[in-house]
Formats: sequence, structure tokens, C-alpha cells
Amino acid sequence: MEIPIAEELAKNQKSISVAEFFEKNRQILGFDSAPRSLITTIKEAVDNSLDACEEAEILPDILVQVERSDKDSLVIIVEDNGPGIVKEQIPKVFAKLLYGSRFHALKQSRGQQGIGISASVLYSQLTSGHPTRIISKIGQGKPAHYYELMINTSTNEPEILKEEVLDWDRHHGTRIELEMEASYVKGRRQSVTEYLRSTAIVNPHARIKLIEPDKKDILFERATDKIPEAAKEILPHPHGIELGTLMKMLRYTERQKLAPFLRYSFSKIGHLTAEEICKAAGLDGEMDPHEINRDQAKKLLDAFGKVKIMAPPTDCLSPIGDNLIYKGLEKEFNVDFIATTSRTPSVYSGNPFLVEVGMAYGGDLQKEDRVDILRFANRVPLLYQQGGCVTTHAIESIKWKQYGLNQPGGGLPTGPVAILVHVASTNVPFTSESKDAIADIPEIKAEIELAIKGVGRKLNMYMNRQENLKKRREKEIIITKVLPKMAKKLQE
Repeated sequence: MEIPIAEELAKNQKSISVAEFFEKNRQILGFDSAPRSLITTIKEAVDNSLDACEEAEILPDILVQVERSDKDSLVIIVEDNGPGIVKEQIPKVFAKLLYGSRFHALKQSRGQQGIGISASVLYSQLTSGHPTRIISKIGQGKPAHYYELMINTSTNEPEILKEEVLDWDRHHGTRIELEMEASYVKGRRQSVTEYLRSTAIVNPHARIKLIEPDKKDILFERATDKIPEAAKEILPHPHGIELGTLMKMLRYTERQKLAPFLRYSFSKIGHLTAEEICKAAGLDGEMDPHEINRDQAKKLLDAFGKVKIMAPPTDCLSPIGDNLIYKGLEKEFNVDFIATTSRTPSVYSGNPFLVEVGMAYGGDLQKEDRVDILRFANRVPLLYQQGGCVTTHAIESIKWKQYGLNQPGGGLPTGPVAILVHVASTNVPFTSESKDAIADIPEIKAEIELAIKGVGRKLNMYMNRQENLKKRREKEIIITKVLPKMAKKLQE
């Protein structure tokens, strides 16, 4: 009897591990070139260190060291003074993709998906064949645990090649050492030095030391001893919730009545608001949420839009602040003028977000070049895909002539200007998993435009004032030359 072709095809079908997927598609995560692979790895390790230190209220002290292994390989070491990682978690944190503590938390943080550092471990083992070496210690008097790890790509589980207890002179912290195919470049925007400089600007509470392959030290000293206000976790906001998500929440809630479900599952829904929503949806607040069908869920979703619900709380965000943006720019740039502004928090699809902008002018900045754009999301520099980012599109859409800058061809303006734009959100809408650019969300673009126009007006006032002073000085020079001659003529 002939076997149906569908059964033959079924024999070849099997599930794919997420590690296997990224093994074959590593460019999605930012490992598509030798220089970028190095920056991506350092970025992920430094982000983890900053997040851990801030959560433990420790002023970050971070060492980044890059050493040459052979012609095409580099060894990357990142060491911090954070709270450390408990022994049982170390293999999973570093050698299991999609393992983390922040994906389900609605608050601002640098990392979200639990992909970053484990993706670097994966790239390291693919290109060098060497395991990643980890040391972590959680407190003075506690042992330091040393691991050599690789990822089993078939199962997306950690493989422990070596495990031992060490003496480590740090009180607490974590050290990661990876070897990989990568290249170290200098003197351009997309380099390790510029990435760390940008990181230092928006994290002025951190001290970061870089040791380059030629053993040269570069220190980015902290500008403040104040640790940023910790972001608090919030419940989802009803605006922006999708039908499928709402149905899932109704199905799995522990609440037995609809009104309490609304109050305890969403932010900014109190007793009266819950009653109004139930009334607008034509549903009884006493009914069991588990019994709500699709049509009733849709009515509930429509009611969210009809009833006035307060905007979500913004203590889930941790902005840098005007003063520290000013200090960060002043520390890393030699300029004549700095203006900063912070917008009030806004919302897109139920996600709170906030835009901060700093603008630096003059000094050592190039007069004839395009303006220097410094893009940030949740305090993390965005170095790639500038043309595809909402920040760039917002800057291009502004008529810069009215702010005293040339704008040839209607694109980016030219002049000795650096524009810093920071978007802080519980859910930054990146265009890809490599987190290089922010998507064109209309609400975010509008807020960036308004913030930039605010500092643009301050810049224009400064430039006009400087122009008036220049004319006054020119008049003074002319008068000092003419007056003696006039006096002489009058005397004669």
C-alpha cells in the first residue's frame, strides 16, 4: 500500500529551538559584521551591568577591556561592581536565550527580552569555538563562582563545561570574558569609544573605564553621585489593549467577578470607573470574567474607549533630567552653548513614554558638516540604522531655517550642532530585534518634534544675541578708529 505524501512530509517536520533559529539568523540580533559584533557584545554586557547596579542602588563602576587573541579574533572582558548573580541562575542568564526577569515587567529598563548577552555567548562559541568564562560574587564573605559555559543550540539549554569556587578580590560583582571574530575600529561614530562616550553622556552616574587592544586607557568619569530614581512596575493601561490580550486576561484571571477583574488587572481603573465601563459595555459587574465570550469582550474593549480613563502613571519611567543631560553634554563636548528640555509624559498604545532633548552648539563641533545626532532609548545609545529611526525623521521634518541653521535639500540641517534625543518608555517600539532604531509611531514623532523645537528656539535666541554682540563689537572697533580722527579734525 502506497504511503500518502503528507505522512512522508510529516516525518521531516520538527520543532526549532530559538537558539538554532538565531544561530542561522544572527544578523537579526546585530552580529552582521566584525566591528558591529564587538559593539553589540559590549553594549549588551554594559547594559546588564548598568541595570543590575541601578536596581541594587549601587553607583556603577564598569571595566571594559578588549584584547587581541589572533589576527581575526578579540577577547572582550566586561567587569562590574553590581550585586552579582546567585549561583543557580548564572548558567541560565548567560547561556539560555529568552531567559530574563524584565520581559513581563511594565517599567523602563534597558534589557527586555533576555536575548542580548546570551546571543553574544552564542556568537562567541560559533566564531571561536571557545566557551564563555563567568565569575560572579553576591557579597563580601561569600564565595565567587566561576563557570565556563556554552549553549546547546538544539535544546536552548546551558552546557556547563567547568564549575568551581574562586578567590576574587571584589566584594561583589560580575565578570564576563568572551572570545569572538570581531574587529576594533577607531575614529568613527560607530566605534567602541564613541559608544561608551554616548553611554557616559546619558548615564552620568556611571564610571566606565576602557582598555583598548593597544593597552591605552580611556576613562569616562562620572559627573554625579546621584543614582537615577528607580522605575516602578505598573499594571497595563486599558488604552491600547488588544482583543486577544484582553480575552487571555479574562480567561486566566483569579478574580471571580468582572468589576474586581477590571480594578486589579489595569492601571487607573477604580471602583467608579469599573462600574462605568461595565455599564458602557452592557455587562453586569458581578458576572464571572471566565464566562465572557468574544462578543462581550469586544464590547468591553469598546467601552475602554468610551469611558474617560486617566493616563497611566509615569513613575514606571526613569528620565535623565535636564540638569544631568546638561552635565553629560558639558562633560563630553567642548561647546559654547547647551540647551535642554523634557516633555511631560505621554502615551502610545497604552505605553507611557517621555522624550528628553539636549542641544549643544559651537566650540569644537564642525561648522560645515551635518548636525551630529545622538539617539538614545532607555539610556542606551542607538548607533546603527539612523536613517530608519523616528528620531531622524522628526529632525528632518522641522524647518530649520527659522532656527538659524541651513537645511540643504530639506533633509538634515548643517552646522556646529549636536542634538541628543532620549526616548524613555515601558516598551520602546524598536524596528527589529537588534534594537537599532525606533519605529515611526506618530505620538512619539510628535513629542520629539515639539521637544526639538523648544531647544531650537533657545538656540536661535542665543545665535541672535551673539550676532547682535558681534555687530556691537564691530561698531565699537569702527568708533575707536574714527573718534581720534574726528577729534583731530575738530581740534584743527
